[in-house]
Amino acid sequence: RGSIPEISWEPWDSRLPARAPQPKYTLATIIEGRHDAYIRRFAEAVRRYRGPLRLRFAQEMNGNAYPWAESQNGNKRGEFVKAWRHVHRIFDRVGATNVTWIWSPVAGTIRTSQYPGSRYVDVVGLSGFNGGTLLFSKRWRSFAEAFGPPLDALHALAPDKPVALTEIASAEQGGSKAEWITDMFAEISRRPYIRAIVWFNLRKETDWRIESSPAAQAAFAAGAATVRSVSPNGQ
Repeated sequence: RGSIPEISWEPWDSRLPARAPQPKYTLATIIEGRHDAYIRRFAEAVRRYRGPLRLRFAQEMNGNAYPWAESQNGNKRGEFVKAWRHVHRIFDRVGATNVTWIWSPVAGTIRTSQYPGSRYVDVVGLSGFNGGTLLFSKRWRSFAEAFGPPLDALHALAPDKPVALTEIASAEQGGSKAEWITDMFAEISRRPYIRAIVWFNLRKETDWRIESSPAAQAAFAAGAATVRSVSPNGQ
């Protein structure tokens, strides 16, 4: 299909609760090189793959949902950037230059102190969900309300970088999911720097899927048909 794989690479033990202490996987352990052998093996496998690959490393670092967030697991301010650059340099050393690096905070406050810098990032991304009246804030939020301000902040932080919606979806409860999707594509058309979208097409806390209702599926098909064609690696 001419598609490019995208991997969300998460530095933790996913068998444990997300907010449980994980002293083996703090940001400091990455910075200190305790995982270098594993990271190097991964990077070498990526190099051997040769094809283009998108890598979203340690997403949502500005939130509190994961142990690699600076606010969790004993991590300290400034360590996220050091950890990111450490991993990136290992990839550079082994020649894994076929990677597109995606820095992806969650919708909310974009912390500029957590941005690794233009040299270490190829795409800036944003993830987030409209949980409607069922989940999270239990309040229906339009796409523009939930994503507009952080998208503006991302573009201001890295105006030379393409932007991707790296993990988004809406619930059905509390409003019209079809209208939410229609509004999403309208906002995308207003923001030409948005080059890619990854919809969280799963049943998990609720039915996030595009096909959760005929109306939502029709709205997504109509919106997708209006999107301009861009390079699949989002650049």
